[in-house]
Order: sequence, then C-alpha cells, then structure tokens
Amino acid sequence: MKKILFVLRKPPHSGAYTQEMLDIIMTVAAFDQEVSILLLDNAVFQLKKQQTPENAGLKDTAAIFKALPLYNVKTIYTETESLQERGLTVDSLSEAVIKIPRNKVGKFFKHFDLVLPG
Repeated sequence: MKKILFVLRKPPHSGAYTQEMLDIIMTVAAFDQEVSILLLDNAVFQLKKQQTPENAGLKDTAAIFKALPLYNVKTIYTETESLQERGLTVDSLSEAVIKIPRNKVGKFFKHFDLVLPG
C-alpha cells in the first residue's frame, strides 16, 4: 500500500476542479491506497462551515468531504498560515483537520510515497 498525498490549492467553487479532484481522490482510495489531503492557500475555504453554493447554482462540495471516510480517506491537513491569512480557524471548518506550519510542509511531503498537486 502506498501513502499518497493530494495537495489542493484552489477555492471550492472554481469550476469543476474541486469535484473532479475529489472524484480522483475517491477513485485512488478505492484501490486500497492510503490517501490523505493537504489544503493550501484558498483551498482551505473548501471546508468552511455555512457555505450555501446551491444559492449560486453550484454543488456543495463540502458534502463530498463528509463522504471521504467511506473511502478510507480519513486525514485532511491544512497549512496553518493558509488558515490564518484567510481569517479561518479549525473551528470554522466543517471537518476535522491537522494543521501543519508552512516551514514544515516540505519535510511533511517526505512522509508520502507520492505527492500529487491538484
């Protein structure tokens, strides 16, 4: 089993990007791989509580994040500074996350067999 990290950087409602990345993540996880997610930059908004994308005719991707444990994707990381720079805290997110300081992200990547940018 390989340890795979998907690194997401884009905000939740940037076209089909988020939906497609989550589909890829679930597909890879379905093949018994240990899959984790790291949210950087505006991707931290993907887990922000109380979003109403349906008001703008968009899909609620936060609901897909809730389904990830069914695919054995249990660990979501965020960069501490990405949250702080956007005025967010762990409590303002809809899912539990583990924070990683920016200066440790490079070292953190070494814990994975494969790091896939998204």
